[in-house]
Amino acid sequence: MDELIKMVMSQADLDEVVAKQVVELVLDQLKGKLPVAITDHFDEILAGDIDAASLLQGDAKGIMGMFAGWFKS
Repeated sequence: MDELIKMVMSQADLDEVVAKQVVELVLDQLKGKLPVAITDHFDEILAGDIDAASLLQGDAKGIMGMFAGWFKS
């Protein structure tokens, strides 16, 4: 998460406190949209401790359908 905060600080010219709030807001919103199989391990995935693809094996069709639904108008 520190990497994301640094990116936001650099690209949006924000101080660390505001950049951290932005990153936390976006990640919280993302957590609310992802399947439970991912959100249960979200922090570990961000830290690079878990391969997200391994969590999705066997459930890829359902997840891909969910993502496709997000982009329908």
